[in-house]
Amino acid sequence: MADLQDDLHPATTEVGRMDDLTDSDPAEAAAVAPEPYQPVSDPDDAPLVRARAVLAAHPVADGYSGLPRALGNLPWYDLDLGENAVEADVPRLRRGQVGAVFWSLHLPEGARGDRALGATLEQLDLAAAVVAAHDEGLRPAGTAGQIADARDRGRVAVLFGPAAATALGDSLSVLRALHTLGLRVLTLTGTSWAGATGLTRFGEEVVREMNRIGMVADLSHASVPTVRRVLAVSRAPVLFSRSAALALRPHPANLADDLLTEVGEAKGLCMVPLSAEQTGPTVRDVADHLDHVRALAGAECVGLSGTYDTGGAHPQELGDTSCYPRLIAELLRRGWDESQVALVTWGNVQRVLRGADFTARAARQRRPASTATIAALDG
Repeated sequence: MADLQDDLHPATTEVGRMDDLTDSDPAEAAAVAPEPYQPVSDPDDAPLVRARAVLAAHPVADGYSGLPRALGNLPWYDLDLGENAVEADVPRLRRGQVGAVFWSLHLPEGARGDRALGATLEQLDLAAAVVAAHDEGLRPAGTAGQIADARDRGRVAVLFGPAAATALGDSLSVLRALHTLGLRVLTLTGTSWAGATGLTRFGEEVVREMNRIGMVADLSHASVPTVRRVLAVSRAPVLFSRSAALALRPHPANLADDLLTEVGEAKGLCMVPLSAEQTGPTVRDVADHLDHVRALAGAECVGLSGTYDTGGAHPQELGDTSCYPRLIAELLRRGWDESQVALVTWGNVQRVLRGADFTARAARQRRPASTATIAALDG
C-alpha cells in the first residue's frame, strides 16, 4: 500500500458544498495545505483545558455513529435544538468538539439480497434528509477537503458509512451506484466473497474496484484471513471502524497484537471504540487501549470511534459525544504529545481519506470500471 504522508492540519481553502459526492475537484489534493503545528501553551498544565485547546485546532473525527437507525425509530426530532432520545445531537457534538462523524448504515441482523440493498438505500436517503434538514449544524462530506471545509464553516461534517457489504449482493454495479449516492465506507464481512476463509477472487476484484472509485474498506468484524488479504490487495489505506486491543479485552471485533502490528506496517487505521463492552467500563480503560494500539501500530494508525446511538453501554465519563475532552485530557495526563493527540483526533482520518482519493485518481487512469462477475471469477 502506498505510504502516504499526512499533515496534522486541515485545509483552509474553501472547496464549497457538494451535493454530489461522486468526484471531488482534481486540484483538491494540492489545495489541502498543511499549517505549522503550534503547541498549546498552558502554564497551569490543566489537562482538560489543554484538551479543549487541542480539540479547537484538531477536532474529533468520530469513526462510527448509529444515529441514522436511532432517528428512524423516532416520530419527531430536532438535532439542532437538542434531542434527549439520542446521544449525538448538534449541541453535544459541538461541546465535544467533534468536527466529523461517520454515520453507520449497517443493517438489521439477517438482512440479505434485495432486502439488504433496500434497507441500505433507505438509510442513505434518511441520512441525506437529516443532514439537509439540519444544515446549520451538519454538512455532507465525502473527502478530506470537504470535511475540512465543513469545519471551517462551523459545521460538523457527516460521511455516509460504513455500510454492510451484503448490500452489494455480488454486483460491482451496485457498489458504484452506492458510491454515487454518497456511501464512502464498506464493511467487508458476511458475504460469500469475504467470509471466514478470506477473500475469493471476486472479493479481491471488489477491493480493487473500491480503490478505483475511492471507497474505503472497513475491516472491523472481518475474519483474520480477510483482513490479511485486504491489507495485501488494497492500494489505499483501510480502516477498522470499531476495533480495540484483543490483548486487553476479548471481543470478536478487537485485534490481536500481530494484526495491530500488520495494520501499522500497512498504514491502516484502528479506530478504538468508546464502548464498555469492547474497551472496558472507564475512560482509563479506553486510554489503555489507545496506548496499546499506539505502541504496536504507531500514533499515525490510531483513531476514535464513539459508537454512540448504537444501543451499547459507554464507559464512565463518556456517556455521549460531549465527553470527548475528558478522554483527550486522560491521554495528555499520560504524556501523549499534543501532536500525537492531533493525529488521533483528526489527522489520521484525513490521511486515510486523502489516501483513498489519491489511489482512486491513479487507478482511474489505469483501468476502466470493472465488469467482472462472481460467476466468472469464483464459479
